[in-house]
Amino acid sequence: MDTTEFRRRGKEMVDLIADYLENIEQRTVYPDVEPGYLRSLIPEEAPEDPDTYEDVVKDIERVIMPGVTHWHSPYFYAYFPTANSFPAMLADMLSGAIGCIGFSWGTASEATLVALLAARCRAVRMILASDPQRPETGITSKLVAYSSDQAHCSVERAGMIAGVRMKKIPTDQSDKYAVQGETLRRMIQEDKAAGLIPFYFCATLGTTPSCAFDHITELGPICNAEKIWMHIDAAYAGSSFICPEFRPLLNGIEFADSFNFNAHKWLLVNFDCSTMWVKKRSDLIGAFKMDPLYLKHDHQESGRYFCTDNSLFRSLKMWFVFRMYGLKGLQDYIRKHVELAKEFESLVRADQRFEISADVVLGLVCFRLKGSNEVNETLLKRINNGRKIHLVPCLLSGQFVLRFALCARTTESRHIREAWRLITQLAEEVMQELPH
Repeated sequence: MDTTEFRRRGKEMVDLIADYLENIEQRTVYPDVEPGYLRSLIPEEAPEDPDTYEDVVKDIERVIMPGVTHWHSPYFYAYFPTANSFPAMLADMLSGAIGCIGFSWGTASEATLVALLAARCRAVRMILASDPQRPETGITSKLVAYSSDQAHCSVERAGMIAGVRMKKIPTDQSDKYAVQGETLRRMIQEDKAAGLIPFYFCATLGTTPSCAFDHITELGPICNAEKIWMHIDAAYAGSSFICPEFRPLLNGIEFADSFNFNAHKWLLVNFDCSTMWVKKRSDLIGAFKMDPLYLKHDHQESGRYFCTDNSLFRSLKMWFVFRMYGLKGLQDYIRKHVELAKEFESLVRADQRFEISADVVLGLVCFRLKGSNEVNETLLKRINNGRKIHLVPCLLSGQFVLRFALCARTTESRHIREAWRLITQLAEEVMQELPH
């Protein structure tokens, strides 16, 4: 869909929304369907090639609307209000288009926390099952969780919220900044000898600093043997696994207890849209199950998502994208970003003043000027003060490193080369100012 078609389809969608709300009281307020009704109405997999927009819109009435509870119907009197207005909908369109993300909280961060809390609950229950007289506070005070020193800060924050100690597993450049099985095994044994109870490990596939991949084929069997919950955070890289050539990066997933990736990062679905799987739903439900009378319904034990859940409307965005791009279109998009990252890497390697700081696996290039951290900090400050391009740094093995991440859907080779020209021009200025 290009800009011209978007203008036309956008106007059509406004008409569709206006018609829906204008006639909403003619619709049955509560759906008469069973959980899982969608399974017979939609394919098992996304289409290889794109569907037409017309086909997708036809399916709104055929597939989606039969399962919708119409919260904005004048006949809806349940729970509390959920606000809705035409100005708010217009603002939501603009918000989605601008897509400015608040990094500190949300999405994959919540998945990490939810998995950690479920793991804590499971660990406590297992211990109490064998030692019922043991006080629960005596258990939780000894719980210990692990993550890579390259993991997102939200993992450490999850430990703080859950009230458990979180230990960072050291990594280095020789291991491509990935957690090794032997390192985890050694830490577990040391902690058990000290009377602690290892219960949770957050592995990362595609770390934030350098897009490193923890060795889950080594780590998974260790976690399973020690009854440690292994959560996999693949917030960025998870989207790439739709491409067969990147799927080996997922080897070992069978050992995981939970897995998360953000479709809003690299799968052309706007914020927010984050997916989470768990191996045993009972572990998750058992940790958080509450049954107040006002939330009870006939299908809550069915094991299927009920269609009134707001997850439907995040998945609605995915449904539109999957159908209108098709699997091939999404794969082409991912591969294009990877190719552009490789192009930028080749430009860096061709300039003897610069060095690559980590393997370029997907759409991220970590690079720096050869020299001190101060020189690279100055370069980044010049780049960002110019406001032509924007980069952020990371710290790898004590070195200040610049991250060049392929982000925008519309980025082309000419943008990459224009960015490199600017970087090298500013690098020349910085180096000329150095004392000789």
